[in-house]
Amino acid sequence: MDKENLEYFLYSSESENMLENEWVKKDEADSQSQERENKFQLSLFPDEDREEHIFFQKVITAVQNWFTLFGWSKGPNPISIPHSLRRDVCKIQMTSSDEKVIKQNLGKDTKTVYDMLLHLSGQLLPGITSSQSLPSDPIERVIQLHWQHSTMLTFLNQGACLPHVMPEFLLEPDEYKKWIGLQILQKANMKNSEIFNNKSLFVLDDNEFETMSKRVWTDVLLQVYKVLVLARVSSLTISNLLSSESLQSMPRINAEPLSSNIYSPSERLLLTWLNTHYEKTRKIVWKDCQKVPPMRWIVNFDRDLLDGLVLAAQVAAYCPYLIPTHFTNMYTNPGTPEQCLHNCLILVNAFHAISLDIGVQVNGFISHVQYTFEYFLLLYY
Repeated sequence: MDKENLEYFLYSSESENMLENEWVKKDEADSQSQERENKFQLSLFPDEDREEHIFFQKVITAVQNWFTLFGWSKGPNPISIPHSLRRDVCKIQMTSSDEKVIKQNLGKDTKTVYDMLLHLSGQLLPGITSSQSLPSDPIERVIQLHWQHSTMLTFLNQGACLPHVMPEFLLEPDEYKKWIGLQILQKANMKNSEIFNNKSLFVLDDNEFETMSKRVWTDVLLQVYKVLVLARVSSLTISNLLSSESLQSMPRINAEPLSSNIYSPSERLLLTWLNTHYEKTRKIVWKDCQKVPPMRWIVNFDRDLLDGLVLAAQVAAYCPYLIPTHFTNMYTNPGTPEQCLHNCLILVNAFHAISLDIGVQVNGFISHVQYTFEYFLLLYY
């Protein structure tokens, strides 16, 4: 091969390699983009025509009920996911009139998500006061709100799992649009900056933002419950209960952190507490019935509690006077949905008899929503 042909051959080979590398990069970029899109779709609240929507809506109802009743320092405070949480973000609103800045006090009845975190954790978030105010300038307001939400997510990172939640998803729709506009403008002014080249910027339309907002606020509250409420469950009480000789043969649930990828150590302690009380109480509550409910191993917060017997045993352990008036009328070996419904009706009536107003209805027990049961159990625990 002469020199000219050799140079042409080397040039062609190099061009083919460069083109092949570009196609590989493009395929990798397309693959990463598709993966990112798939993860993004999973972060949205399901559409109404999807089967998952019913379950997610029940979860929202359970979460709203618990935080409405127990999330605040001075009694119940109704919340609506996501509307009230993203709306009530300050107690003092700065307004401008005739070139004057006026402080507008929104009233002591205005409760923010930061008040809720203070009540549940016992501490203020860094840099955020109990009488938080926001600037009157719309741009400054959005920047401060973004910082506040970012601070909240950082605070929850002491045990929460919220990698998909970005601070801007917690804003009001109009504020989100302002934030995106700021980021696009800043990116245009600094298009060569690596900071913005490596930063994910999700531009959502109105419908996408609403579904995202509903999902992320639900996830934030669930993680607040996990980190600040469920983590209070102590193993000391469980150890004392298990010391009884009659419970030595009862199946145990491992509370070690790595023993389950479904339930946390605190949730497994609650399951142990459930098993312990059920085993100790079932022979007392239904001793005069034709058939005493058999021993069972309770390993979840939905199906194993569906017939109402386990929960009735928990209530009877603390309110034994309800045994003759309510719990002896339950089916001890329910075999049909109607019999399970009958038991749950009796259980709800027992709640009413002791004025236990926690917003639990019969359909909450029969709909298999774990959080309905778990919130109730944690209250008793």
